[in-house]
Amino acid sequence: MARCQKQGTKIELLEAGMKFMQEKGYTNSGLQQVLDAVGVPKGSFYHYFESKEDFALQIIQHYDCNYTEEVLGCLRDQRHTPLERMRNYCLAGREKIQKGSCTGGCLIGNLSQEMASQSERLRQKLDEVFIRWRDLFASCIAEGQQCGQIDRRFGSEELAELFLSGWEGAVLRAKSTRSIRPLDNFIKLVFTFMAGAGVELSEINSGAGIAAAFEVVEAGPLPQV
Repeated sequence: MARCQKQGTKIELLEAGMKFMQEKGYTNSGLQQVLDAVGVPKGSFYHYFESKEDFALQIIQHYDCNYTEEVLGCLRDQRHTPLERMRNYCLAGREKIQKGSCTGGCLIGNLSQEMASQSERLRQKLDEVFIRWRDLFASCIAEGQQCGQIDRRFGSEELAELFLSGWEGAVLRAKSTRSIRPLDNFIKLVFTFMAGAGVELSEINSGAGIAAAFEVVEAGPLPQV
């Protein structure tokens, strides 16, 4: 029972720390804030983590596990074609960011910008996460290339790197502009590019899917959030 309680408290600390670091970053997230939010005495922190850096490393791992499940939920959904799955991932992310008023962004992206030049341990961990995500997208893209839905002129890993870098950049811009317009522009352009010049949009998803996502952008300015 004590072990279960200890693990439960650790998860609570990770969840609270994840929330603070996503909103405020590593430097501006105080350990006392996290401990107060969970109701844990300050001296107990070191029963779970060696240091603030170790805390951040485990937060990254915790975030990655949860987020990877979401990614796989989209990319392995066999009810949809590979390009539709990629689009569904983007639209799900768009909805979540819009609900959060474009304030949080991606924890991995945020910490990469803040800490990659400050902590080699954090930089390596963050890069590992990005590589893992890139490989998930590359696998889905390769499947789309095999069935002729995604442009074969570029390697699946190259396209996945472009997709991930572009999406993370769009998420950052959504945060800085407090608008989902950068996400809509990304969705419109990246799927047009990946489909290739020789593929009609109607072939990607018969009338409703990605074409509908494009209409979000083409319909005119969206309300600011």
